[in-house]
Amino acid sequence: MGFPKYDFSEDEMKKWIDHIAFICLSEEFQRLKDELEMLYLASSADTDTEEAKLNAFSDALYAFLAEKET
Repeated sequence: MGFPKYDFSEDEMKKWIDHIAFICLSEEFQRLKDELEMLYLASSADTDTEEAKLNAFSDALYAFLAEKET
């Protein structure tokens, strides 16, 4: 998988990376990610553990980023 192309300045990109890192290290993010992971694993017996973890991380991050935009 490659990186998407954005027309952000280096400073703007750094700002986003710092913001994402701050989110991912927060206790609130970790709690939501863990809760989603448990829900995804419990919702289907044939769900791949790694897929559930990736989806939980992605969905939690999306929720936090969407929250910032509102």
